[in-house]
Amino acid sequence: MTTTTPETTKRKWEDKLTPLYGPEEAAAIVTKTQALLDSYWDKKSTNTPEKTWLSEKDVMLITYGDQIREPGEKPLASLHSFLNRYVSDIVSAVHILPFYPYSSDDGFSVIDYYSIDPALGGWEDVRGLSSDYSLMFDAVINHISAKSTWFEGYLHGDARYRNYFIEGDPNEDYSSVTRPRATPLLHPFETAEGTKHLWTTFSDDQLDLNENKDVLLHILDVLLFYVSQGARFLRLDAIGFLWKKLGTSSIHLQETHTIVQFYREMLELYAPETIIITETNVPHKDNISYFGNGSNEAHLVYQFPLPPLTLHAFHTGQAATLLDWASDLEPTTEQTTFFNFLASHDGIGVVPAKGYLTEADIEGMAEKVKENGGFVSYKRNSDGSESPYELNISYIDALTSPQETDDTRVDRFIAAQSIMLSMMGMPGIYIHSLLGSVSDRKGALKAGQNRTINREKLERSSLEEELTNEEHLRHRVFERYKHMLAIRTAEPCFHPNAAQKVLRLNHSVFSIQRTNEESNESILCLVNISASPQQLTIGAASWQELITDTTYEAESGSLSIELAPYQTMWLKKH
Repeated sequence: MTTTTPETTKRKWEDKLTPLYGPEEAAAIVTKTQALLDSYWDKKSTNTPEKTWLSEKDVMLITYGDQIREPGEKPLASLHSFLNRYVSDIVSAVHILPFYPYSSDDGFSVIDYYSIDPALGGWEDVRGLSSDYSLMFDAVINHISAKSTWFEGYLHGDARYRNYFIEGDPNEDYSSVTRPRATPLLHPFETAEGTKHLWTTFSDDQLDLNENKDVLLHILDVLLFYVSQGARFLRLDAIGFLWKKLGTSSIHLQETHTIVQFYREMLELYAPETIIITETNVPHKDNISYFGNGSNEAHLVYQFPLPPLTLHAFHTGQAATLLDWASDLEPTTEQTTFFNFLASHDGIGVVPAKGYLTEADIEGMAEKVKENGGFVSYKRNSDGSESPYELNISYIDALTSPQETDDTRVDRFIAAQSIMLSMMGMPGIYIHSLLGSVSDRKGALKAGQNRTINREKLERSSLEEELTNEEHLRHRVFERYKHMLAIRTAEPCFHPNAAQKVLRLNHSVFSIQRTNEESNESILCLVNISASPQQLTIGAASWQELITDTTYEAESGSLSIELAPYQTMWLKKH
């Protein structure tokens, strides 16, 4: 089967690409793009949904394919059966972190975009998961492994890959280039043509791709392939670094935005139900630039300031800075929203909080994380200095000392998670947060990699034993988390695009109001972020508190309520 694209549309594609590639190459790209779309038309997944937007029922779980293991079972199959048994009623989508063959960085140094790591299972396992959950695949398209066929071909002089990578001159001035790591930007490699210094934004095992016309088309093929295999969400990893230009910051360049727009337009044609999410761990203004005009780039962007600002609020017992940021959030369109999260496979990035937190605030959080058994990763600045980039620790340990009582740890952790669940957007929950995991410090020290501290692999039998033990930390976190999710997914006021209004009722209470305009209902979300009871006065009404199913009646012109330490209330007019 083939598609017919109007000539006027093709000319628009050419006009978009001409500033990047010139008129002749732009025309060639459009011709090859049409052929590529035609070749995939009959390969769409049988599990592909109709084009629909998100709702309050959408909750994404973030996990590695082998996060849960059991003897004699493929990890992806184990994951599938575990999810069906424990979370199918509260989780609608699953982000399987890179499941391709890889050489480093726990999957983010991809050897082969088109294969499944045989240690995990096969494409049939992924397609099986897509029959029960909307899946998010990682599109790691800024860089590729040094062990990949593409790079090995380049090293050996294969003409097909001659221009796939970015050659640099170590004598040039790269001081303007934004660096997310403390490692060198250029690394030397021996090739068939002699020593070449190549661009490596993240490590010498992750070679940046040169986004020329051949790479552009090859990556489009990868994206179409992923959708054909059951992906509904495509996470564009480290997308801000995609286009490089000497003498610039080489991050968030207009060329990068143009390429994201091009990929979205092609995916809209092939699979309009596809949702693009951009991963840009940067300050808020740059992050939301990937919404484009609200209909031509990302559908979702990560709320990267939320994890550090929430952590800072609980460390200080003060909600003002977190509320300042929340009040600055711009309205989204009907087809865009935020992806809210607190923990991930990486760590708690602190750079996105700059502008709201001072350097002293960030250093204070970093010291607290070290005290609680975590690590701090650093980046190199343009002046040669280093500063914290990421806090590596499980979120429950970032919030609380392991020496504190389980009661305090669970209460504070669930309170933090409830802030994320209350906010406008789609919630993304890292599996170790849902399962109440603590830091795997021994694993990180053994691996020699800070991020491993929050990437522990779990044996299913032991995990299930702990989840059913009412005294265990895992059980207590999991059951309370599930309870909140069951409530949230039943309330239209928590639709990703439902209106959000910041309230300032108490300096130690995070307070927002979520309103569904269609039903004209509102939920008042209150979270005590302090270790002390907090008094509040709210409007006169009969209120139903959803979490505890308690009714509050106002006796006069207002209602005074008390929040216990770290208590969350979701109040709905009764």
